[in-house]
Amino acid sequence: METPTGMKNVKHKILVLSGKGGVGKSTVACQLAQALVRSGQKVGLLDIDLCGPSIPRLIGLQGKDVKKSSEGWVPVYVDAGQRLAVMSIGFLLPEPDAPVIWRGPKKTAMVKQFIDEVAWGALDYLVIDTPPGTSDEHLAIVDALRQHEPDGAVLVTTPQHVSLIDVRKEISFCRKMHVPLLGLLENMSGFVCPHCAECTNIFSSQGGARLALELQVPFLGRIPIDRQLAECADRGANFAERFPESPSIGAISSLASALVSSSSTSSSSSSS
Repeated sequence: METPTGMKNVKHKILVLSGKGGVGKSTVACQLAQALVRSGQKVGLLDIDLCGPSIPRLIGLQGKDVKKSSEGWVPVYVDAGQRLAVMSIGFLLPEPDAPVIWRGPKKTAMVKQFIDEVAWGALDYLVIDTPPGTSDEHLAIVDALRQHEPDGAVLVTTPQHVSLIDVRKEISFCRKMHVPLLGLLENMSGFVCPHCAECTNIFSSQGGARLALELQVPFLGRIPIDRQLAECADRGANFAERFPESPSIGAISSLASALVSSSSTSSSSSSS
């Protein structure tokens, strides 16, 4: 089968998944995409959370419009150098508060359009932000990406037991659907004091690391709760530019480096 032009020049595709809402998955997807750009990669960020598209606000692109070309939808670029391209249904809604009230087949069709009909151009990485759970959008994205050989999924959890219960289901989903597991990331792991930068575990700790060990999934590290990160996300500001010394930046950069290293190793193995 011929590869649709939208994905033809995209080297690596990474899904960002979570079993439960409210664990900071979209924020992680945005920060991961920006960290990959800082490492010299050309990146796309695709938001398929159709009912809760928060990426435009988080990335500072709310109110932007998507244009059509002969090759398909043209993504919205964050920077003048076009190193970070973004696509979201949020760009297609008539107003920010407009709800998406769709049944499964229409959601599936939209996800397929995002995969086949966005003119991404040449990308090193496409980061795909998904809704929580294991429902229509997840089945649609896995089916649509299958022929494009995605690198795999990064799973986001918080340290609490209630979140870990649901991320177990997400891991089972990936294994049943033959989606490679790139690793598990523990978000909101401790609170960083804005005055002294000390990190305090206000929730339970080490839950993600223990689960990763138990289920034999790579552990990708911890990102603490950071008030400055939350404020930047609310305003759509670039967190790394505003607070380059934040402990969260180190954790996010380490995540990006681990994924680049993993994909480079996989590419070398495939070519040999």
